[in-house]
Amino acid sequence: MRAGKPHRVLPGFPLALGYTLVYLALIVLIPLSAVFLKSASLNWEQFWAVISAPRVLASYRVSFGLSLLAAAINAVFGLIFAWVLVRYHFPGKRIVDALVDLPFALPTAGAGIALTAIYAGNGWLGQWLEPLGLKVAFTPLGILVALIFIGLPFVVRTVQPVLEDLDTELEEAAASLGADRWQTFRHVLLPVLLPALLTGFALAFARAVGEYGSVIFIAGNVPLVSEITPLLIITKLEQYDYIGATAIAVVMLIVSFILLFLINGLQFWANRSRARS
Repeated sequence: MRAGKPHRVLPGFPLALGYTLVYLALIVLIPLSAVFLKSASLNWEQFWAVISAPRVLASYRVSFGLSLLAAAINAVFGLIFAWVLVRYHFPGKRIVDALVDLPFALPTAGAGIALTAIYAGNGWLGQWLEPLGLKVAFTPLGILVALIFIGLPFVVRTVQPVLEDLDTELEEAAASLGADRWQTFRHVLLPVLLPALLTGFALAFARAVGEYGSVIFIAGNVPLVSEITPLLIITKLEQYDYIGATAIAVVMLIVSFILLFLINGLQFWANRSRARS
């Protein structure tokens, strides 16, 4: 090895970049391009008729609206979960920490069946909730519960390492300067946690918007009420309407990309604001 030349375990930049681009093209870009090319066989009027049908528009509202709401709820409670796991010691902490990953390991269909059994009218919780007028299973609320269930680990596991690296002396210094708990959280902790929190939000949203297995069992799949967009895509594929399915998929891809782009922009802004402070 020549003196002054750093030793690298991995190949040089050109070769590594080449592998990266080829892998990205094979796994991501080519399949996505195929979806766009397949839908391009429709003219604009046909494409618009497919994606603007009342049933399809209702499914967009259900899928994207509930996915954003579930990700926002997970951002709040995922932060609380991560805080408890990092800052407190209690009996059974390791078990609770392991249970957070359960939605990762549990098959999505199994999760849907379990949630339906719990929240159905004769389920463990449903039999008590429905007499109070709170029907969960086979309603949009059931979809929200399922999306929260599968998205929570993304926020917890994203925020948890940042909290573990966060020095408690910052909080103690803020308290010694007269800051109350809200001021400490708002001005000391939140700027540090916000990039990770937005990352967890984006991951939870991305998982929720394309979720299928854990939702169809508890959703009821009532057209115009509790029907998700992935189910419409599957339905069109079963009817051999491949072009219609790809047209709906294109809209989902575009909207998801725009939302994730906005979230990434917020992450960039949060990182710059943190660097300036």
